[in-house]
Amino acid sequence: MWPFFAFLVLIYGSWLFIYWNYSCWDELRTHWQIALAMFFGSYVAGSTPMGGGTVGFPILVMLLHEVPQLGRDFSFCIQSIGMTSASIFLFCRRDQIDRQVLVWSCAGSLIGTPLGILFIEPLISGLWIKLLFSILWASFGAFTIIKIGQISVPTKLIGMAQPIRNCDRVLPFVIGLIGGGTVAAITGVGIDMFVYLYLILIKRTDLRIAIPTSVVIMAFTSLVGVATLSLKGHSLAPVFPFWLAAAPIVALGAPLGSFVVQMIGRGITLFVVSLLCIVQLGWLCVQEFESLQAIHWIAVILGTFLGVGVCIYLLTHGQQNHDAILVRHCD
Repeated sequence: MWPFFAFLVLIYGSWLFIYWNYSCWDELRTHWQIALAMFFGSYVAGSTPMGGGTVGFPILVMLLHEVPQLGRDFSFCIQSIGMTSASIFLFCRRDQIDRQVLVWSCAGSLIGTPLGILFIEPLISGLWIKLLFSILWASFGAFTIIKIGQISVPTKLIGMAQPIRNCDRVLPFVIGLIGGGTVAAITGVGIDMFVYLYLILIKRTDLRIAIPTSVVIMAFTSLVGVATLSLKGHSLAPVFPFWLAAAPIVALGAPLGSFVVQMIGRGITLFVVSLLCIVQLGWLCVQEFESLQAIHWIAVILGTFLGVGVCIYLLTHGQQNHDAILVRHCD
């Protein structure tokens, strides 16, 4: 476990150095809300296929009324600490990860995320960014609640050697390319959800493999996002006070979530977080009621139902393929 503890020493040492030398204690008192929110957000990041920005983005944008771009930047920055810490923890413990899917989705994200930040995100208005985030996570939450009993059952393919197929390279690469170039580049989260859905719906991978894999891809994408924003000349100064308040929480909270969830069960955690994903969509609709036009309401209704329907279809299709593999293996 020494790489994990070395990372913690680096993070906490740097954090204390900044606070003592630049007298940043007022920042911690001023932004205690985001630190408290990320206490829960870091647990979510380490124990579910939802990055810490899934909590940080709505808190900053919908509760504290910051601009969506700041929510995206904060998600990238805080996940670069929390989810990187969780990833190192997972690798040190030698948790099972679908390495082939991870490598190819990272390759797609390495291309798609910078392109999305440079060329797609500037074209999207603040309201549509909020709606995109809320609709995606609400549909994911609704699907998870509906099918929680099915997706949380351990698969019989654990430990079974499966042939490497071209689709195991192409599809993860496309998912990384599109997920990084769209939802991740716009909101700072989401590519982990796409990879997770591919693993559990199409490959019927066990949650004990799918969730750690999604944690690592989100950590990688966050680092790519921060690097792209920095090289672009985009100022991260507005995010710094929020990041400084929350960084010490997530550095330990995300790996702690990866550890604790094994004792209380991933199904319970997924259900609670999925319920909150649905609530945040209703919260946004109430908050932005006067700004929402007919096209927005259509997007909310159709987008949510379409997202749930696609997930259910893919789950059914993936289950059929899973059963066929088991039959061939038994034969």
